[in-house]
Amino acid sequence: MSSGITSDADPQRNSGIDALRGLSILLVVLHHLGIRIPLKHTALGFLPHWLLDALNYDGYEAVFVFFVISGFLITGNSLRRWGDLPRISPKAFYTRRFARIVPCLALLILVLAALDLAGAEDYTIHRADQSLPAAIAAASGFYLNWYEGHTGYLPGNWDVLWSLSIEEVFYIGFPLACLLSRRRAVLVPCLLLLAVSLPITKAALAGNEIWQEKAYLPGMAAIATGVLSALLVEHFPRPRRWLTLALTLAGTVGLAAVFCAGSMLWSTWREGYMLLLTSSAACLVMSFHWRETEGPRRRMPGLGWLRVLGRLSYEIYLTHMFVVFAAVRLYKIYGADHPAWGWLWYPPVVVLCWLLGAAVARWISVPADRALRRRWLAPASAGARTENAEP
Repeated sequence: MSSGITSDADPQRNSGIDALRGLSILLVVLHHLGIRIPLKHTALGFLPHWLLDALNYDGYEAVFVFFVISGFLITGNSLRRWGDLPRISPKAFYTRRFARIVPCLALLILVLAALDLAGAEDYTIHRADQSLPAAIAAASGFYLNWYEGHTGYLPGNWDVLWSLSIEEVFYIGFPLACLLSRRRAVLVPCLLLLAVSLPITKAALAGNEIWQEKAYLPGMAAIATGVLSALLVEHFPRPRRWLTLALTLAGTVGLAAVFCAGSMLWSTWREGYMLLLTSSAACLVMSFHWRETEGPRRRMPGLGWLRVLGRLSYEIYLTHMFVVFAAVRLYKIYGADHPAWGWLWYPPVVVLCWLLGAAVARWISVPADRALRRRWLAPASAGARTENAEP
């Protein structure tokens, strides 16, 4: 899934946005575990079906929340850095993206290639029309979503890179579009058309289930929604308090409706419910931003762990399937005879995904990010503090 999961380094942490990212990456992990150890088959099966479905089957929707957050954060950082989008430096923008994305991605591809060559179960590419060189090229060239749409699903650790393909293709074109449009009066209508096209573009691809889920335009529509949200909060830096509260309420209710009643919304609105999802996510990120600008606030207790997950979301997203596959293998050996206790596998999987993501951030992504920025950017720019940021 990311990467609506990746964003530029953000020196101004926002606890609300971090918590939303944490919730999103948690739903992704629970989804990939839940399709293999469903909660409805455990002792928790007595819980309402809408709750169990929300915990196990909202990973795809969570990725679109990541897309919105990514567009919001990267646009906001660009506005702070260059003052206006037409003043973006493509070299600096691409350098930051490369430093943030490529080190972890390159290492992951190397590991997955080694596992495939070793014939490791869960990691070997078996389809006749797929190959390891083609998968490497698709992941490296950010068209893995297109490759899967034409050849079928890749093994799980490869499959999650579909969202990174969408995000990075968007950001390859983003600074060029800003420079070419030159004025917001041109850029904003184009972004708005892209944002509201989400239901149409998804419905138009109904003939191919994989491509409908992973095509470029629907994901880019969600990113465009985040970009527009960042432009709005920059244009209205201090709105009235009632508007912030209204957006918080609208975003919370909208996301809750999608996550908890997605199947019902699908039956009535079809692809329109995805537009509700991205609009609700935009309402929340804008309200979180405005609340932060009002001054220091007491953070909601008990959500610190969720905020930490959010800061590590990129690293967790890329690596969580290693934990999920290992846990499912152990479950089949030691727990399959007692499915009622399957829910007990969930907490350790989440903790291990967190620890693995933290290790990757500490020893690989953050040092590599800082080193590449020091090498390729001006000292003042490269010296900015690097944060673990979101898919």
